[in-house]
Amino acid sequence: MAKTTKTQTEFVCSECGATSPRWLGRCPSCGKFNTMAEEIITPAENTKSVKKPSLGGRAKPLSQITFEKYERTSSGISEFDNVLGGGIVAGSLVLLGGDPGIGKSTLLTQIAAHLSAKHKVLYFSAEESCSQVKMRAERLNLASDNMLIINETCIDELEGELDGVEFCIIDSIQAVYTDDLSSSSGSVGQVRECASKLMRIAKSRGITFFIVGHVTKEGALAGPKVLEHIMDTVLYFEGENQENFRILRAVKNRFGNVAEVGVFEMTGEGIIAVTDYSGVFLSESRGEEAGSAVTPAQTGARCMNVEIQTLVAKTTFGQPRRMPLGIDYNKLVLLIAVMEKRCGLALGGYDIYVNAMGGIKLNEPACDLAVCAALASAYFGKPIDKYTAVFGEVGLTGEVRAVSYCEKRVAECVKMGFKKVLVPAKNMKSVLKYKDKISIVPVLYANTMIKSLFKD
Repeated sequence: MAKTTKTQTEFVCSECGATSPRWLGRCPSCGKFNTMAEEIITPAENTKSVKKPSLGGRAKPLSQITFEKYERTSSGISEFDNVLGGGIVAGSLVLLGGDPGIGKSTLLTQIAAHLSAKHKVLYFSAEESCSQVKMRAERLNLASDNMLIINETCIDELEGELDGVEFCIIDSIQAVYTDDLSSSSGSVGQVRECASKLMRIAKSRGITFFIVGHVTKEGALAGPKVLEHIMDTVLYFEGENQENFRILRAVKNRFGNVAEVGVFEMTGEGIIAVTDYSGVFLSESRGEEAGSAVTPAQTGARCMNVEIQTLVAKTTFGQPRRMPLGIDYNKLVLLIAVMEKRCGLALGGYDIYVNAMGGIKLNEPACDLAVCAALASAYFGKPIDKYTAVFGEVGLTGEVRAVSYCEKRVAECVKMGFKKVLVPAKNMKSVLKYKDKISIVPVLYANTMIKSLFKD
């Protein structure tokens, strides 16, 4: 009788590398909790082999490397293609993360139905039955004979179903497991090993994988960090369940810009792309109340006008509160200090709340001046004209520094019908050609911006 070799595993601490034959809640070496992850031990007989001679001569000079052009396939949703960098690259791994009920499965079902018109697509559902997937497809009025559906949780059964398949959707990576490990699905070891198997299949057979990933309560993707490292593209699907708008944000993309943002609307017929951002990032009542300013924000290859709203209220406690949404907390504290020291605004005794409309995150320094303008508007109780835009980076000395894409930002303001824009004085030369279409005000210091917006 042939002797079968059983896969051996051990538990390794992700912090210090200590090993244990069984799982422990606390690492006995470094004392960290919940860091023991299961890993496969390669059998000794497989590791003993004759050392292969080095071939050599495979390294080439950079000048002799030929450029490989990646073929892209449209997903049928323009905003999704923009975030990916122009379309889906064959043989890539795309990880889509988001909160429960945000619409990840709905989005990928629509993409799978569109791709199945010309390609063979497999929907590997580990969380829903085949009838549940069909129910969602019928609700979205989607139907295709080339879209295959299988309900399975063992990733080892996947490879036999991939004959002729060009695109595969895994829903989700935390719900599948491999028989090589004894731990349950969703554990660190299972997620890492299953993702590694998908990567080997994708690169060896040229199959594109869309992988759904769960997120933790902190908003990060659940599982080991290596899950994001081996992926070609990592996307976050964000938004509130009570709102119709969703934002797709790329945090890693080997085939495109990581700063790209896509906007979607959840409707009864499914998820549709939003190309007119004015209704998402700009309020209808802007300019009527104090505390708001509009800035042209650059996100990837596109520029969109975003409204920044602020609320300044007298604090009732000893320590004033600073609560930003869409703006970095440390950046807000810095700008408040600049407004106090350089512009004379006594904001130390006020609670300050800042919100970027539409749930978008503004991380670029070009939005600094707009935050200062909104703070000044809320402090003085004077609204800023609805057709006025502001952008520029603010330094600790109160100086407004030059920013990139200045010409593109002013062009977007002209396109949206704005009548006045405040720009850094050092960028003035690059936008002089727009002076006949819009009033351009150069700003050298933050207090100059206040004098220009609130003359009286």
